Amino acid sequence: MNDSVVRVRDLRLRRGERTILAGVSFDVVRGGLVALMGPSGSGKTTILRAIAALERFDAGTITIESLTLTGGIPSPALLKQLRRHVGLVFQFHHLFEHLPALKNVTLAPVHAGGMSVADAERRARDLLAALGVEHREHALPRELSGGEAQRVAIARALAVDPPLLMMDEPTASLDPARRSELGELLRGLVKQGRTILVSTHDDEFAREWATQVLRVSGGRVI
Repeated sequence: MNDSVVRVRDLRLRRGERTILAGVSFDVVRGGLVALMGPSGSGKTTILRAIAALERFDAGTITIESLTLTGGIPSPALLKQLRRHVGLVFQFHHLFEHLPALKNVTLAPVHAGGMSVADAERRARDLLAALGVEHREHALPRELSGGEAQRVAIARALAVDPPLLMMDEPTASLDPARRSELGELLRGLVKQGRTILVSTHDDEFAREWATQVLRVSGGRVI
């Protein structure tokens, strides 16, 4: 039985004359911390964005558990289901600047998941506590340190309890101590049953923490 959370097959994408993805295929097995590696411009972030249906692609398929993307614009119904299956933490976090940490985390469960505000706030506080930033629930994003903002962004991505968490270049702005803290945090999430896919060019982080490494080169995973 194939216990893959994500199955990517022959993913292709061009921008004008430039080929970004030239037939990418790979599986992400449930319960792993998978590092998608390659130099800047190799297509790592594009792959994550395609899996999250934030990037249209020209050919191929992406299957996330029972959901399949085939390029083009997904239907609203498919997008709604997808948002419950995939959480994405952007490199620069992209928290809503006018909302405190707690409200950033409750948005998706309330507006996309139909959860009551009280239940969403209860879950948000549990997540913030599990990530060590419960004391910052009333802070605006500009009042958070980089590490705190990242943890709030992770809590936001996990708020609808998706089976897959993706992170784009999560160690880009972290010093060695914070990078180790992040590794411990992600390993803890994997032990709780999460599957995590990160794009990174950080060889040291991947060697220490990843259970699988996929390398992107020439628009393919090799």
